[in-house]
Amino acid sequence: MKNSDSQVKSDTLNKKLSGHSIFFALLSGILLFLSFPKFGLGFIAWIAFVPLFIALREVASFRRALFLGWITGFTACVGIIYWITYVVVNYGHLPLYLGVMIMLLLACYLSLYIALFAAGIVYLRRKVPLCFVAPVLWVCLEYIKSQLFTGFPWENLGYSQFSNIFFIQIADITGVFGLSFLIILLNTAFFEIISEKSKKAFALAASVLLLWSGVYAYGVWRIQQVDQRLKDAPAMDVSLIQGNIDQSIKWNENFQKETINIYEDLSLRHPAVNGGLIVWPETAVPFNFQDENDLRHRISEISVKTKSWFIFGSMSYASGREKTEYFNSAYLLSPEGDVRGKYDKVHLVPYGEYVPLRTIFPFISSLAAGIGDFVEGKGFYPLTMGERKIGVMICYEGILPEAARAYKNADAELLVNITNDAWFGTTSAPYQHLSMSIFRAVETRLYLVRAANTGISAIVDPAGKIIKQTEIFKKDEIHGRVKFIVMPTFYAKYGDLLVGFSFIGLIVFFLRNLKGRKRNVRRKHTGSN
Repeated sequence: MKNSDSQVKSDTLNKKLSGHSIFFALLSGILLFLSFPKFGLGFIAWIAFVPLFIALREVASFRRALFLGWITGFTACVGIIYWITYVVVNYGHLPLYLGVMIMLLLACYLSLYIALFAAGIVYLRRKVPLCFVAPVLWVCLEYIKSQLFTGFPWENLGYSQFSNIFFIQIADITGVFGLSFLIILLNTAFFEIISEKSKKAFALAASVLLLWSGVYAYGVWRIQQVDQRLKDAPAMDVSLIQGNIDQSIKWNENFQKETINIYEDLSLRHPAVNGGLIVWPETAVPFNFQDENDLRHRISEISVKTKSWFIFGSMSYASGREKTEYFNSAYLLSPEGDVRGKYDKVHLVPYGEYVPLRTIFPFISSLAAGIGDFVEGKGFYPLTMGERKIGVMICYEGILPEAARAYKNADAELLVNITNDAWFGTTSAPYQHLSMSIFRAVETRLYLVRAANTGISAIVDPAGKIIKQTEIFKKDEIHGRVKFIVMPTFYAKYGDLLVGFSFIGLIVFFLRNLKGRKRNVRRKHTGSN
């Protein structure tokens, strides 16, 4: 009878522990998505994983760790990418239930990375301290997420600090992954203090705090360097035009003239006497610019009237042997109205600009009716604007570090991001999109100008400070000045070295853990004999 009562009490205790663990896992997920826009409470990210670590403290099962990590990931991902439902329902013309299902499926996939993070911690923690394994494991998984299946680097952990101007300066050495590493490391220090309350835990926390302070001090010093370089740097006037064209009429042939009227009126307000640069958003020209017509000539005349260089988005095409290929392009016009260059988007958005696996699974075409079928460009090659080179990133490319790095290494002196975020409505996505593109300026120490159809358009300086920005869904223009500085960065030259070292460290940790397990098996075998 006593044994039975003891078993009941044990089961009850396990259920309570399980309930507490799930609560803490959920809490971590909630804290995570609050760290990103629209909420943008980036300071929460520094403690967001502590509840998950607390939940994992009572867990010995690999499967249970996976489950708790998945709960955290799923909760966070739904809060961050809920806007996908809005996009596929309103512009993919799918029923609401299908839109919700697609978003939940993507959230399930993305949450697997945090599930593996939790499981990896439980698997390795006996042989490797949490403060070593957690940051290394997180960086490796985040990098895989950013590359696998064309990659989904949307709101990697480090991006939560976009408004933390001093800490994001480290991105010119480590990229955004360095901030992700630091955030996880600080989370482990807080957890160790809470759970251990020992001299060892406080010594660890002091070491992490010292590193954290060092990153802050580096940021202060680097910003001063950037500001000093900018003082006497050559400058150019820039106008970013935000037409705020409704997506439902954007491609209506009857509205083409009105669209050009809107952009022309805003562009002729460009105040520079000696020209400069005018930038229109992605596909601002709602027809193939290479076709000869009256609207094309009107667009060319804007360059002539303003005596300015002119970048705008338009579709383009090339006739091949088998079929005509279409590109999502950006044109550069000279102050004389001549075409001086064209960039074709390299990194296309799957199921937005092309349909993967269409030849293998023909039925996908019917499910994805209405989706574009663009061809990717040949590479990230700068456009030449007189004596200057500029790197153009179209839409999603603004969140790709490799695009900005390629331009920096090809001697680009200005980054231009043109995008059409009308798809996202008033969800958190336009704010998230801008917050990530800020890092490209820091990584390369170049000015970034961003023209978005419905916002958010912005001018970002090489320290990641937003100089000017627009509101969303407002017809507007930004006038400002950009400066050209030559400031090499470690990250532009060497890329994600931190990621490489993290993978090496992770392999060492797994080998050490495996060796320890084999040793334990031998001891048990010897003892039984």
